[in-house]
Amino acid sequence: MATQKMLKFVTVGREMPEKRDAASRSEDFHEIYREFAAAKASEQASRCSQCGVPYCQTHCPLHNNIPDWLRLTAEGRTQEAYLRSQETNTFPEICGRICPQDRLCEGNCVIEQSGHGTVTIGAIEKYITDTAWEEGWVQPIAPLQERPESIGIIGAGPGGLAAADRLRRMGFQVTVYDRHDRAGGLMIYGIPGFKLEKHVVERRNRQLADGGVEFVLNANVGEDISFDAIRGKHDAVLIATGVYKTRDLDIDNAEARGVVRALDYLTASNRVDLGDEIPDYEDGELNARGKRVIVIGGGDTAMDCVRTAIRQGAQSVKCLYRRDRANMPGSQREVQNAEEEGVEFVWLSAPGAFAGHVTGEAMAAQEVDVDGDPAIASVRVQKMRLGPPDVSGRQSPELIEGADYDEPADLVIKALGFEPEDLPRLWGVEGLEVTRWGTIRADYQTHMTSLPGVYAVGDIVRGASLVVWAIRDGREAADSIANWLVDSARIAAE
Repeated sequence: MATQKMLKFVTVGREMPEKRDAASRSEDFHEIYREFAAAKASEQASRCSQCGVPYCQTHCPLHNNIPDWLRLTAEGRTQEAYLRSQETNTFPEICGRICPQDRLCEGNCVIEQSGHGTVTIGAIEKYITDTAWEEGWVQPIAPLQERPESIGIIGAGPGGLAAADRLRRMGFQVTVYDRHDRAGGLMIYGIPGFKLEKHVVERRNRQLADGGVEFVLNANVGEDISFDAIRGKHDAVLIATGVYKTRDLDIDNAEARGVVRALDYLTASNRVDLGDEIPDYEDGELNARGKRVIVIGGGDTAMDCVRTAIRQGAQSVKCLYRRDRANMPGSQREVQNAEEEGVEFVWLSAPGAFAGHVTGEAMAAQEVDVDGDPAIASVRVQKMRLGPPDVSGRQSPELIEGADYDEPADLVIKALGFEPEDLPRLWGVEGLEVTRWGTIRADYQTHMTSLPGVYAVGDIVRGASLVVWAIRDGREAADSIANWLVDSARIAAE
């Protein structure tokens, strides 16, 4: 019976949920894909080949049991599908929205390799969990037994929240500290609403708080509270701060007025979307309306920036990337969405310098700031070609001499990636070892750092990575912390 409902990839074509047309979706920050109806989700799930070696599961960082919950969905057993999906994933509705499935599960689907078009795994994952919330299947956190040990988690991003959820379900006392006024990390302030609407994250935050997780917000470690104080208050500490230090350009006038960091720009936009009043947005500094916008970079953050600028009403949006389309690190699906919305990609191009307004009328035209520094007027664009591969295996960009040109710009957004902050120095911590890249050194299995009882997960260990990897790290670290605390309690009792 089950087999008859599956293996339909030979007769049923691949379909994504309906995508809102580019013109209408570019006017707001709502998600661009509509929900699957139950019949369509079941039909698309039935395309799964139920292969003996499920590469989708192997290439998922969480090793989600994808074939099982696809089969359950195809059979109309949606609640069971949800129960199976949440066994390995703390936030399946978030991963279903923002994971780069084209590089992970869907990109390794067996029927995709055979030319039939991948199963729409991400959209079905989203459908399953959204349905679970609507039907009341998502149960509150209710530990069977309370434990006295407490854990302090620094950072309310996906890694920290995944660990908090898992530890609280085991009965541990959990306190999450975060520098921002809302929990969620980059899920709330970095990722735009058209990819992840904020109520989805806030719903999980409420579930954690209602389940007994304590949130201490607006708590900047090293300023508002010391790391030693957190360590002294708790039996174990988990560092899950992420990486927020922006890489910069070594070019002339790199800090010109009108040249901004991607995270500042995205945070302002997301805060406005959440209803906050942001002066730097209102005065136009972090607002693209009516401006000629250039975004520098080719990753997912750059894609978030270009698509945000379109929605803010930019006059034009161009993305400079020093390699070609095939060698960009961002999701190809996101590039396609951006192009549909009116973004122009300028491949094999890099900024050489930023030029400001120099005319005597600039002050009157408010093209200089209060100190008389000129605002951005243009970007010197350097054309590149691809040479031999570098250490990453990708071809290295090489400058083409004499091919420079000036591109007019009113707002330049630097989306060049992120680096770790120097936490031992910022927090005044002795003995916390870091790698040569500045990330915290942690055991790859237990996630314990060089300090006993102190663990670290996510981007602060891996470098800038994916939400799904942070969730995996957080879940693994929670289990390690629990084992360590239980062992410590047993030894103390003996």
